[in-house]
Amino acid sequence: MTDLIPPENDGETVRRVAAAHTAASRDVEAFLRRIPEVPTATDIAEYAALLAREEALRTERTDAAEAAGLGVPTVGGA
Repeated sequence: MTDLIPPENDGETVRRVAAAHTAASRDVEAFLRRIPEVPTATDIAEYAALLAREEALRTERTDAAEAAGLGVPTVGGA
């Protein structure tokens, strides 16, 4: 049986993952705009979760970009 939805190509994948990373970054920004002057333990836990999500999506974006032929050498490395 043939699938009705064609598989994504590398370019589509990297764009989709980049959009998800952008959304995660915006979520971090929105959190920082509304955080109280004295954060609670709940605020700190939420911030940690938002950062972890953003970092995971950044890694996924980098991997997808490399798969699409957009690998970039490390800048300023040793």
